Amino acid sequence: MGDVAGNTARISALLGQVQSDRSADLVMFPELALCGYPPEDLLLHAGLRRQVADALARLAAGTGEVAALVGYPEYADHHIYNSVALLVAGKQVASYRKCCLPNYSVFDEERYFTPGTGPTVVEFRGIKLGLGICEDLWQPEPSAQATAAGAEVILVINGSPFEIGKQAQREQVLAARARETGVPLIYLNMVGGQDELVFDGGSCVVDRGGSTVFRAPALEPCMPVVTLRRSGAGVVPDGVRPGPLPDAVASVYGALVVGVRDYVRKNGFPGVVLGLSGGIDSALTLAIAVDAIGAAAVQAVMMPYRYTAAISIEDAALQARQIGVDYQVLPIDGLVGAARAALAGLFAGLPEDTTEENLQSRARGILLMALSNKTGRMVLATGNKSEMAVGYATLYGDMAGGFAPIKDCTKTLVFKLARYRNSLSPVIPERVITRPPSAELRPDQKDSDSLPPYDVLDPILDALILENRSVEEIAARGFEPAVTARVLEMVRRAEYKRRQAPPGVRISSRAFGRDWRYPITSGYRSVPGS
Repeated sequence: MGDVAGNTARISALLGQVQSDRSADLVMFPELALCGYPPEDLLLHAGLRRQVADALARLAAGTGEVAALVGYPEYADHHIYNSVALLVAGKQVASYRKCCLPNYSVFDEERYFTPGTGPTVVEFRGIKLGLGICEDLWQPEPSAQATAAGAEVILVINGSPFEIGKQAQREQVLAARARETGVPLIYLNMVGGQDELVFDGGSCVVDRGGSTVFRAPALEPCMPVVTLRRSGAGVVPDGVRPGPLPDAVASVYGALVVGVRDYVRKNGFPGVVLGLSGGIDSALTLAIAVDAIGAAAVQAVMMPYRYTAAISIEDAALQARQIGVDYQVLPIDGLVGAARAALAGLFAGLPEDTTEENLQSRARGILLMALSNKTGRMVLATGNKSEMAVGYATLYGDMAGGFAPIKDCTKTLVFKLARYRNSLSPVIPERVITRPPSAELRPDQKDSDSLPPYDVLDPILDALILENRSVEEIAARGFEPAVTARVLEMVRRAEYKRRQAPPGVRISSRAFGRDWRYPITSGYRSVPGS
Protein backbone atom coordinates (compact mmCIF):
# COMPACT_ATOMS: atom_id res chain seq x y z
CA MET A 1 0.00 0.00 0.00
CA GLY A 2 1.36 3.39 -1.03
CA ASP A 3 4.63 1.96 -2.41
CA VAL A 4 4.11 3.45 -5.85
CA ALA A 5 7.77 3.09 -6.83
CA GLY A 6 7.93 -0.53 -5.68
CA ASN A 7 4.63 -1.46 -7.33
CA THR A 8 5.72 0.19 -10.57
CA ALA A 9 9.00 -1.70 -10.52
CA ARG A 10 7.19 -5.02 -10.06
CA ILE A 11 4.81 -4.25 -12.93
CA SER A 12 7.71 -3.27 -15.18
CA ALA A 13 9.64 -6.42 -14.30
CA LEU A 14 6.69 -8.68 -15.05
CA LEU A 15 6.05 -6.90 -18.34
CA GLY A 16 9.71 -7.31 -19.23
CA GLN A 17 9.50 -11.03 -18.45
CA VAL A 18 6.48 -11.49 -20.72
CA GLN A 19 8.08 -9.36 -23.44
CA SER A 20 11.20 -11.51 -23.27
CA ASP A 21 9.52 -14.89 -23.51
CA ARG A 22 6.62 -13.71 -25.71
CA SER A 23 4.17 -15.67 -23.56
CA ALA A 24 1.29 -13.19 -23.92
CA ASP A 25 0.09 -10.11 -25.78
CA LEU A 26 -1.50 -8.39 -22.81
CA VAL A 27 -0.93 -8.56 -19.04
CA MET A 28 -3.69 -7.60 -16.60
CA PHE A 29 -2.83 -6.06 -13.21
CA PRO A 30 -5.27 -5.60 -10.31
CA GLU A 31 -7.47 -2.73 -9.26
CA LEU A 32 -5.45 0.31 -8.16
CA ALA A 33 -2.28 -1.74 -8.65
CA LEU A 34 -0.08 1.37 -8.77
CA CYS A 35 -0.95 2.52 -5.25
CA GLY A 36 -2.51 -0.55 -3.59
CA TYR A 37 -6.09 -1.20 -2.51
CA PRO A 38 -7.88 0.15 -0.51
CA PRO A 39 -5.80 3.34 -0.20
CA GLU A 40 -8.37 5.17 1.99
CA ASP A 41 -7.34 8.73 2.97
CA LEU A 42 -3.89 8.21 1.47
CA LEU A 43 -5.67 9.13 -1.78
CA LEU A 44 -6.07 12.69 -0.51
CA HIS A 45 -2.33 13.25 -0.11
CA ALA A 46 -0.85 15.52 -2.77
CA GLY A 47 2.36 13.52 -2.78
CA LEU A 48 0.57 10.35 -3.83
CA ARG A 49 -1.05 12.18 -6.72
CA ARG A 50 2.33 13.27 -8.07
CA GLN A 51 3.88 9.81 -7.64
CA VAL A 52 1.01 8.08 -9.45
CA ALA A 53 1.09 10.47 -12.40
CA ASP A 54 4.86 10.07 -12.81
CA ALA A 55 4.69 6.29 -12.46
CA LEU A 56 1.93 5.87 -15.01
CA ALA A 57 3.82 7.99 -17.53
CA ARG A 58 7.00 5.94 -16.97
CA LEU A 59 5.09 2.67 -17.32
CA ALA A 60 3.47 3.77 -20.55
CA ALA A 61 6.78 4.96 -22.01
CA GLY A 62 8.39 1.62 -21.16
CA THR A 63 5.83 -0.60 -22.85
CA GLY A 64 6.60 -2.35 -26.13
CA GLU A 65 4.45 -4.78 -28.06
CA VAL A 66 3.12 -6.37 -24.87
CA ALA A 67 0.26 -4.30 -23.51
CA ALA A 68 -0.53 -3.70 -19.85
CA LEU A 69 -3.91 -3.15 -18.23
CA VAL A 70 -3.12 -1.29 -15.00
CA GLY A 71 -5.40 -0.01 -12.25
CA TYR A 72 -4.59 3.43 -10.82
CA PRO A 73 -6.22 6.44 -9.12
CA GLU A 74 -6.87 9.09 -11.77
CA TYR A 75 -6.83 12.73 -10.64
CA ALA A 76 -8.67 14.95 -13.13
CA ASP A 77 -10.73 18.16 -12.96
CA HIS A 78 -10.68 18.24 -9.13
CA HIS A 79 -12.04 14.69 -8.98
CA ILE A 80 -10.52 11.28 -8.25
CA TYR A 81 -11.54 8.29 -10.34
CA ASN A 82 -10.88 4.60 -9.79
CA SER A 83 -9.48 3.93 -13.25
CA VAL A 84 -7.72 1.42 -15.45
CA ALA A 85 -5.35 2.30 -18.29
CA LEU A 86 -4.39 0.25 -21.35
CA LEU A 87 -0.72 0.91 -22.08
CA VAL A 88 1.04 -0.31 -25.22
CA ALA A 89 3.83 0.73 -27.58
CA GLY A 90 5.01 3.60 -25.40
CA LYS A 91 1.69 5.27 -24.72
CA GLN A 92 -1.68 5.09 -23.01
CA VAL A 93 -4.20 4.09 -25.66
CA ALA A 94 -7.38 3.82 -23.56
CA SER A 95 -8.73 4.28 -20.05
CA TYR A 96 -11.88 3.42 -18.15
CA ARG A 97 -13.37 4.92 -15.00
CA LYS A 98 -15.19 2.64 -12.57
CA CYS A 99 -18.90 3.40 -12.79
CA CYS A 100 -20.30 1.48 -9.80
CA LEU A 101 -18.70 2.53 -6.51
CA PRO A 102 -19.29 0.15 -3.59
CA ASN A 103 -20.24 1.91 -0.38
CA TYR A 104 -21.15 -0.92 1.99
CA SER A 105 -19.41 -3.42 4.26
CA VAL A 106 -15.65 -2.73 4.09
CA PHE A 107 -15.99 -0.49 1.04
CA ASP A 108 -16.12 3.29 1.29
CA GLU A 109 -15.43 4.37 -2.29
CA GLU A 110 -18.01 7.15 -2.48
CA ARG A 111 -15.93 8.98 0.11
CA TYR A 112 -13.10 9.30 -2.40
CA PHE A 113 -14.08 8.57 -5.97
CA THR A 114 -16.33 10.09 -8.59
CA PRO A 115 -18.12 7.47 -10.71
CA GLY A 116 -17.41 7.10 -14.41
CA THR A 117 -20.18 7.75 -16.88
CA GLY A 118 -19.92 5.14 -19.61
CA PRO A 119 -18.17 2.18 -21.21
CA THR A 120 -14.74 1.90 -22.75
CA VAL A 121 -14.29 -0.52 -25.65
CA VAL A 122 -10.95 -0.69 -27.41
CA GLU A 123 -9.76 -2.92 -30.24
CA PHE A 124 -6.55 -4.80 -29.53
CA ARG A 125 -5.03 -7.50 -31.75
CA GLY A 126 -8.28 -7.63 -33.70
CA ILE A 127 -10.54 -8.20 -30.67
CA LYS A 128 -12.78 -5.55 -29.14
CA LEU A 129 -12.15 -5.44 -25.39
CA GLY A 130 -14.61 -4.02 -22.90
CA LEU A 131 -13.01 -2.83 -19.67
CA GLY A 132 -14.46 -3.09 -16.16
CA ILE A 133 -13.45 -2.73 -12.53
CA CYS A 134 -14.71 -4.89 -9.65
CA GLU A 135 -18.15 -3.59 -8.56
CA ASP A 136 -19.03 -2.94 -12.22
CA LEU A 137 -19.34 -6.71 -12.48
CA TRP A 138 -21.89 -6.97 -9.65
CA GLN A 139 -24.35 -4.69 -11.44
CA PRO A 140 -25.76 -5.54 -14.89
CA GLU A 141 -25.57 -2.08 -16.51
CA PRO A 142 -21.80 -1.65 -17.12
CA SER A 143 -21.46 -5.00 -18.87
CA ALA A 144 -24.57 -4.36 -20.93
CA GLN A 145 -23.26 -0.94 -21.94
CA ALA A 146 -19.90 -2.42 -22.92
CA THR A 147 -21.43 -5.07 -25.16
CA ALA A 148 -23.81 -2.53 -26.65
CA ALA A 149 -20.69 -0.53 -27.58
CA GLY A 150 -19.27 -3.57 -29.36
CA ALA A 151 -17.25 -5.45 -26.74
CA GLU A 152 -16.53 -9.07 -27.68
CA VAL A 153 -14.97 -9.93 -24.33
CA ILE A 154 -14.94 -8.06 -21.01
CA LEU A 155 -11.75 -7.76 -18.93
CA VAL A 156 -12.43 -6.98 -15.26
CA ILE A 157 -9.70 -6.08 -12.75
CA ASN A 158 -10.52 -6.50 -9.08
CA GLY A 159 -9.60 -5.85 -5.48
CA SER A 160 -12.10 -8.28 -3.98
CA PRO A 161 -11.36 -9.36 -0.39
CA PHE A 162 -11.77 -12.86 0.95
CA GLU A 163 -14.72 -14.07 2.95
CA ILE A 164 -16.11 -17.56 3.41
CA GLY A 165 -17.84 -18.71 0.22
CA LYS A 166 -16.91 -15.58 -1.75
CA GLN A 167 -15.38 -17.35 -4.76
CA ALA A 168 -18.60 -19.22 -5.50
CA GLN A 169 -20.54 -15.94 -5.21
CA ARG A 170 -18.18 -14.22 -7.63
CA GLU A 171 -18.54 -16.94 -10.21
CA GLN A 172 -22.32 -16.91 -9.93
CA VAL A 173 -22.26 -13.18 -10.70
CA LEU A 174 -19.82 -13.69 -13.55
CA ALA A 175 -22.04 -16.40 -15.00
CA ALA A 176 -25.07 -14.10 -14.86
CA ARG A 177 -23.20 -11.28 -16.64
CA ALA A 178 -21.90 -13.66 -19.32
CA ARG A 179 -25.35 -15.09 -20.04
CA GLU A 180 -26.89 -11.59 -20.12
CA THR A 181 -24.30 -10.20 -22.53
CA GLY A 182 -23.40 -13.29 -24.54
CA VAL A 183 -19.67 -12.58 -24.26
CA PRO A 184 -16.93 -14.21 -22.13
CA LEU A 185 -15.46 -12.46 -19.09
CA ILE A 186 -11.91 -12.53 -17.79
CA TYR A 187 -11.78 -11.77 -14.07
CA LEU A 188 -8.52 -10.83 -12.37
CA ASN A 189 -8.26 -10.52 -8.58
CA MET A 190 -5.31 -9.44 -6.48
CA VAL A 191 -3.56 -11.62 -3.90
CA GLY A 192 -2.20 -10.60 -0.51
CA GLY A 193 -2.98 -9.09 2.87
CA GLN A 194 -3.66 -5.42 3.58
CA ASP A 195 -4.40 -4.67 7.24
CA GLU A 196 -7.62 -6.59 8.07
CA LEU A 197 -8.32 -7.59 4.47
CA VAL A 198 -6.95 -10.56 2.59
CA PHE A 199 -7.27 -10.65 -1.18
CA ASP A 200 -7.52 -14.25 -2.23
CA GLY A 201 -7.00 -14.21 -5.99
CA GLY A 202 -9.09 -16.92 -7.59
CA SER A 203 -8.83 -15.18 -10.98
CA CYS A 204 -11.06 -16.95 -13.46
CA VAL A 205 -12.55 -17.05 -16.95
CA VAL A 206 -16.23 -17.56 -17.73
CA ASP A 207 -17.39 -18.38 -21.25
CA ARG A 208 -20.37 -16.79 -22.96
CA GLY A 209 -22.67 -19.51 -21.61
CA GLY A 210 -21.71 -18.81 -18.00
CA SER A 211 -19.45 -21.82 -17.42
CA THR A 212 -16.21 -21.31 -15.50
CA VAL A 213 -13.55 -22.60 -17.89
CA PHE A 214 -10.53 -21.49 -15.85
CA ARG A 215 -9.89 -20.84 -12.17
CA ALA A 216 -6.51 -19.85 -10.75
CA PRO A 217 -5.41 -21.18 -7.36
CA ALA A 218 -6.65 -19.26 -4.33
CA LEU A 219 -4.22 -17.17 -2.28
CA GLU A 220 -1.29 -17.79 -4.64
CA PRO A 221 0.29 -15.22 -6.96
CA CYS A 222 0.47 -16.62 -10.47
CA MET A 223 0.65 -15.62 -14.14
CA PRO A 224 -1.72 -17.94 -15.98
CA VAL A 225 -2.04 -17.46 -19.73
CA VAL A 226 -5.50 -17.37 -21.32
CA THR A 227 -5.82 -17.56 -25.10
CA LEU A 228 -8.70 -15.89 -26.91
CA ARG A 229 -9.56 -17.07 -30.41
CA ARG A 230 -12.25 -16.06 -32.82
CA SER A 231 -14.78 -18.65 -33.94
CA GLY A 232 -18.13 -18.65 -35.67
CA ALA A 233 -19.73 -18.13 -32.25
CA GLY A 234 -17.56 -15.10 -31.48
CA VAL A 235 -14.55 -14.80 -29.20
CA VAL A 236 -13.82 -18.00 -27.25
CA PRO A 237 -11.38 -18.59 -24.37
CA ASP A 238 -9.25 -21.57 -25.33
CA GLY A 239 -6.80 -24.03 -23.79
CA VAL A 240 -7.76 -23.51 -20.13
CA ARG A 241 -9.47 -25.54 -17.44
CA PRO A 242 -10.69 -24.72 -13.94
CA GLY A 243 -8.99 -25.80 -10.76
CA PRO A 244 -11.21 -26.87 -7.84
CA LEU A 245 -13.23 -24.48 -5.72
CA PRO A 246 -11.43 -24.08 -2.38
CA ASP A 247 -12.70 -25.96 0.68
CA ALA A 248 -14.28 -23.56 3.19
CA VAL A 249 -12.18 -24.37 6.27
CA ALA A 250 -8.96 -24.79 4.27
CA SER A 251 -9.50 -21.43 2.57
CA VAL A 252 -10.05 -19.70 5.92
CA TYR A 253 -6.84 -21.17 7.28
CA GLY A 254 -4.98 -20.08 4.16
CA ALA A 255 -6.39 -16.56 4.45
CA LEU A 256 -5.29 -16.33 8.09
CA VAL A 257 -1.77 -17.38 7.15
CA VAL A 258 -1.56 -14.84 4.31
CA GLY A 259 -3.02 -12.09 6.51
CA VAL A 260 -0.46 -12.65 9.27
CA ARG A 261 2.43 -13.07 6.85
CA ASP A 262 1.77 -9.85 4.99
CA TYR A 263 0.93 -7.78 8.07
CA VAL A 264 4.20 -8.80 9.75
CA ARG A 265 6.39 -8.50 6.68
CA LYS A 266 4.92 -5.36 5.14
CA ASN A 267 5.18 -3.54 8.47
CA GLY A 268 8.80 -4.57 8.89
CA PHE A 269 8.59 -6.67 12.07
CA PRO A 270 11.41 -9.18 12.54
CA GLY A 271 8.98 -11.67 14.06
CA VAL A 272 6.18 -12.15 16.57
CA VAL A 273 5.73 -13.11 20.21
CA LEU A 274 2.59 -14.58 21.76
CA GLY A 275 1.37 -16.03 25.01
CA LEU A 276 0.94 -19.80 24.78
CA SER A 277 -1.55 -20.82 27.46
CA GLY A 278 -2.13 -24.47 26.70
CA GLY A 279 -5.58 -23.58 25.32
CA ILE A 280 -6.88 -23.96 21.79
CA ASP A 281 -6.92 -20.28 20.77
CA SER A 282 -3.23 -19.67 21.43
CA ALA A 283 -2.37 -23.11 20.03
CA LEU A 284 -4.08 -22.30 16.72
CA THR A 285 -2.55 -18.82 16.65
CA LEU A 286 0.91 -20.30 17.12
CA ALA A 287 0.38 -22.74 14.24
CA ILE A 288 -0.81 -19.92 11.97
CA ALA A 289 2.17 -17.74 12.90
CA VAL A 290 4.69 -20.49 12.18
CA ASP A 291 3.05 -21.32 8.85
CA ALA A 292 3.05 -17.61 7.98
CA ILE A 293 6.59 -16.50 8.86
CA GLY A 294 8.50 -19.59 9.97
CA ALA A 295 9.34 -21.02 13.37
CA ALA A 296 12.59 -19.05 13.69
CA ALA A 297 10.66 -15.76 13.72
CA VAL A 298 8.16 -16.84 16.41
CA GLN A 299 8.56 -16.76 20.19
CA ALA A 300 6.02 -18.42 22.49
CA VAL A 301 5.79 -17.61 26.19
CA MET A 302 3.98 -19.62 28.86
CA MET A 303 3.12 -17.40 31.85
CA PRO A 304 1.74 -19.69 34.55
CA TYR A 305 0.01 -18.67 37.77
CA ARG A 306 -1.40 -20.70 40.64
CA TYR A 307 -4.56 -21.51 38.66
CA THR A 308 -2.74 -22.74 35.57
CA ALA A 309 -3.35 -26.48 35.23
CA ALA A 310 -0.40 -28.82 34.98
CA ILE A 311 -1.75 -30.20 31.70
CA SER A 312 -1.77 -26.65 30.26
CA ILE A 313 1.93 -26.29 31.02
CA GLU A 314 2.63 -29.74 29.58
CA ASP A 315 0.62 -29.17 26.41
CA ALA A 316 2.11 -25.73 25.73
CA ALA A 317 5.63 -27.10 26.09
CA LEU A 318 4.79 -30.06 23.85
CA GLN A 319 3.40 -27.90 21.07
CA ALA A 320 6.29 -25.45 21.22
CA ARG A 321 8.75 -28.32 21.04
CA GLN A 322 6.94 -30.06 18.17
CA ILE A 323 6.62 -26.90 16.11
CA GLY A 324 10.17 -25.72 16.80
CA VAL A 325 9.73 -22.22 18.21
CA ASP A 326 11.67 -20.36 20.88
CA TYR A 327 9.78 -21.18 24.08
CA GLN A 328 10.07 -19.46 27.44
CA VAL A 329 8.32 -19.90 30.78
CA LEU A 330 7.79 -16.69 32.79
CA PRO A 331 5.77 -17.20 36.01
CA ILE A 332 3.62 -14.19 36.93
CA ASP A 333 3.23 -14.83 40.67
CA GLY A 334 5.56 -11.98 41.58
CA LEU A 335 3.90 -9.44 39.29
CA VAL A 336 0.40 -10.32 40.42
CA GLY A 337 1.49 -10.36 44.07
CA ALA A 338 3.06 -6.92 43.76
CA ALA A 339 -0.08 -5.50 42.15
CA ARG A 340 -2.32 -7.00 44.80
CA ALA A 341 -0.07 -5.67 47.55
CA ALA A 342 -0.11 -2.18 46.07
CA LEU A 343 -3.92 -2.23 45.94
CA ALA A 344 -4.52 -3.99 49.25
CA GLY A 345 -5.31 -0.84 51.22
CA LEU A 346 -7.72 0.46 48.60
CA PHE A 347 -9.42 -2.94 48.26
CA ALA A 348 -9.72 -3.60 51.99
CA GLY A 349 -13.13 -5.00 52.91
CA LEU A 350 -14.13 -5.57 49.28
CA PRO A 351 -14.80 -9.10 48.00
CA GLU A 352 -12.64 -10.64 45.31
CA ASP A 353 -14.15 -10.62 41.82
CA THR A 354 -13.04 -10.33 38.20
CA THR A 355 -10.69 -7.52 39.25
CA GLU A 356 -8.22 -10.04 40.64
CA GLU A 357 -8.67 -12.26 37.59
CA ASN A 358 -7.89 -9.35 35.30
CA LEU A 359 -4.69 -8.59 37.22
CA GLN A 360 -3.38 -11.95 36.04
CA SER A 361 -4.22 -11.25 32.41
CA ARG A 362 -2.74 -7.75 32.59
CA ALA A 363 0.46 -9.07 34.17
CA ARG A 364 0.85 -11.31 31.13
CA GLY A 365 0.19 -8.34 28.85
CA ILE A 366 3.00 -6.39 30.58
CA LEU A 367 5.49 -9.16 29.94
CA LEU A 368 4.51 -9.68 26.31
CA MET A 369 4.65 -5.97 25.53
CA ALA A 370 8.05 -5.70 27.25
CA LEU A 371 9.38 -8.51 25.08
CA SER A 372 7.95 -6.75 22.04
CA ASN A 373 9.58 -3.44 22.96
CA LYS A 374 12.95 -5.06 23.60
CA THR A 375 13.11 -7.37 20.57
CA GLY A 376 10.98 -5.50 18.03
CA ARG A 377 8.76 -8.53 17.63
CA MET A 378 5.05 -7.79 17.39
CA VAL A 379 2.66 -9.28 19.94
CA LEU A 380 -0.05 -11.48 18.46
CA ALA A 381 -3.30 -11.38 20.44
CA THR A 382 -5.00 -14.76 20.56
CA GLY A 383 -8.67 -13.90 21.19
CA ASN A 384 -11.48 -15.24 18.99
CA LYS A 385 -14.67 -13.64 17.68
CA SER A 386 -16.95 -15.22 20.27
CA GLU A 387 -14.89 -13.65 23.05
CA MET A 388 -14.64 -10.29 21.28
CA ALA A 389 -18.39 -10.26 20.73
CA VAL A 390 -19.43 -10.72 24.37
CA GLY A 391 -16.45 -9.03 26.02
CA TYR A 392 -14.99 -12.22 27.47
CA ALA A 393 -11.52 -10.70 27.28
CA THR A 394 -9.37 -8.31 29.32
CA LEU A 395 -8.45 -4.86 28.10
CA TYR A 396 -4.67 -4.33 28.35
CA GLY A 397 -4.37 -8.03 29.13
CA ASP A 398 -5.07 -10.79 26.64
CA MET A 399 -6.37 -8.12 24.24
CA ALA A 400 -2.93 -6.47 24.12
CA GLY A 401 -1.14 -6.87 20.82
CA GLY A 402 -0.50 -5.50 17.37
CA PHE A 403 -2.54 -8.02 15.40
CA ALA A 404 -5.21 -10.59 16.26
CA PRO A 405 -5.17 -13.42 13.68
CA ILE A 406 -8.35 -15.27 14.79
CA LYS A 407 -10.33 -12.18 15.78
CA ASP A 408 -13.03 -12.97 13.19
CA CYS A 409 -13.20 -16.72 13.92
CA THR A 410 -15.90 -17.96 16.28
CA LYS A 411 -14.93 -20.57 18.84
CA THR A 412 -16.80 -23.17 16.79
CA LEU A 413 -14.67 -22.30 13.77
CA VAL A 414 -11.51 -22.32 15.89
CA PHE A 415 -12.08 -26.00 16.68
CA LYS A 416 -12.59 -26.78 12.97
CA LEU A 417 -9.44 -24.90 12.03
CA ALA A 418 -7.40 -26.74 14.65
CA ARG A 419 -8.65 -30.08 13.31
CA TYR A 420 -7.87 -28.98 9.76
CA ARG A 421 -4.33 -27.89 10.65
CA ASN A 422 -3.68 -31.18 12.40
CA SER A 423 -4.87 -33.05 9.31
CA LEU A 424 -1.87 -31.58 7.48
CA SER A 425 0.58 -32.48 10.26
CA PRO A 426 -0.15 -32.91 13.97
CA VAL A 427 1.12 -29.72 15.63
CA ILE A 428 -1.64 -29.08 18.19
CA PRO A 429 -1.83 -31.63 21.02
CA GLU A 430 -5.08 -33.58 20.89
CA ARG A 431 -5.86 -32.79 24.52
CA VAL A 432 -5.81 -29.05 23.72
CA ILE A 433 -8.66 -29.61 21.26
CA THR A 434 -10.78 -31.97 23.36
CA ARG A 435 -10.60 -30.47 26.87
CA PRO A 436 -13.26 -27.91 27.93
CA PRO A 437 -12.12 -24.31 27.24
CA SER A 438 -11.02 -22.31 30.28
CA ALA A 439 -9.42 -18.93 30.95
CA GLU A 440 -7.79 -20.47 34.07
CA LEU A 441 -8.12 -17.29 36.12
CA ARG A 442 -9.75 -18.99 39.11
CA PRO A 443 -9.96 -22.56 40.44
CA ASP A 444 -11.67 -25.05 38.10
CA GLN A 445 -12.90 -22.25 35.83
CA LYS A 446 -14.69 -23.12 32.57
CA ASP A 447 -15.86 -20.78 29.81
CA SER A 448 -19.33 -22.28 30.29
CA ASP A 449 -19.42 -20.77 33.81
CA SER A 450 -19.77 -17.32 32.24
CA LEU A 451 -21.09 -18.01 28.75
CA PRO A 452 -23.72 -20.19 27.09
CA PRO A 453 -22.22 -23.30 25.45
CA TYR A 454 -20.48 -22.35 22.23
CA ASP A 455 -22.88 -24.44 20.15
CA VAL A 456 -25.58 -22.09 21.45
CA LEU A 457 -23.60 -18.86 21.66
CA ASP A 458 -22.05 -18.90 18.20
CA PRO A 459 -25.28 -19.36 16.18
CA ILE A 460 -26.85 -16.52 18.18
CA LEU A 461 -23.84 -14.31 17.46
CA ASP A 462 -23.92 -15.18 13.74
CA ALA A 463 -27.61 -14.30 13.57
CA LEU A 464 -26.96 -10.96 15.24
CA ILE A 465 -23.70 -9.96 13.60
CA LEU A 466 -24.05 -11.40 10.10
CA GLU A 467 -27.83 -11.12 9.72
CA ASN A 468 -28.87 -8.25 12.07
CA ARG A 469 -31.64 -10.44 13.56
CA SER A 470 -33.67 -9.33 16.58
CA VAL A 471 -34.10 -11.23 19.83
CA GLU A 472 -37.52 -12.44 18.69
CA GLU A 473 -36.24 -13.62 15.30
CA ILE A 474 -33.28 -15.45 16.86
CA ALA A 475 -35.44 -17.04 19.55
CA ALA A 476 -37.77 -18.29 16.80
CA ARG A 477 -34.91 -20.50 15.64
CA GLY A 478 -35.17 -22.48 18.85
CA PHE A 479 -33.05 -20.48 21.28
CA GLU A 480 -34.25 -19.44 24.72
CA PRO A 481 -35.42 -15.79 24.55
CA ALA A 482 -33.76 -14.95 27.87
CA VAL A 483 -30.44 -16.44 26.72
CA THR A 484 -30.68 -14.63 23.41
CA ALA A 485 -31.44 -11.30 25.09
CA ARG A 486 -28.54 -11.80 27.49
CA VAL A 487 -26.10 -12.49 24.66
CA LEU A 488 -27.21 -9.44 22.71
CA GLU A 489 -26.86 -7.28 25.81
CA MET A 490 -23.32 -8.61 26.36
CA VAL A 491 -22.47 -7.68 22.77
CA ARG A 492 -23.81 -4.17 23.29
CA ARG A 493 -21.88 -3.62 26.51
CA ALA A 494 -18.58 -4.84 25.04
CA GLU A 495 -18.40 -2.30 22.23
CA TYR A 496 -15.93 -0.09 24.13
CA LYS A 497 -13.54 -3.04 24.37
CA ARG A 498 -13.75 -3.84 20.67
CA ARG A 499 -12.88 -0.25 19.77
CA GLN A 500 -9.56 -0.76 21.55
CA ALA A 501 -8.79 -4.19 20.13
CA PRO A 502 -6.00 -4.75 17.59
CA PRO A 503 -6.89 -5.36 13.94
CA GLY A 504 -7.25 -8.93 12.74
CA VAL A 505 -7.93 -10.91 9.59
CA ARG A 506 -11.46 -10.54 8.23
CA ILE A 507 -12.84 -13.87 7.04
CA SER A 508 -16.62 -13.45 7.42
CA SER A 509 -19.12 -11.20 5.70
CA ARG A 510 -19.06 -8.97 8.79
CA ALA A 511 -16.10 -8.65 11.10
CA PHE A 512 -15.48 -6.40 14.07
CA GLY A 513 -13.59 -3.54 12.49
CA ARG A 514 -14.23 -1.53 9.38
CA ASP A 515 -17.66 -3.06 8.66
CA TRP A 516 -19.02 -3.03 12.24
CA ARG A 517 -19.98 0.48 13.35
CA TYR A 518 -22.01 0.49 16.52
CA PRO A 519 -22.22 3.32 19.08
CA ILE A 520 -20.47 2.83 22.40
CA THR A 521 -22.92 5.04 24.26
CA SER A 522 -26.43 3.79 23.53
CA GLY A 523 -29.77 3.50 25.28
CA TYR A 524 -30.98 0.76 22.94
CA ARG A 525 -31.74 -2.55 24.61
CA SER A 526 -32.41 -5.90 22.97
CA VAL A 527 -35.38 -7.53 24.65
CA PRO A 528 -37.78 -10.33 23.67
CA GLY A 529 -40.42 -9.02 21.31
CA SER A 530 -38.11 -6.45 19.70
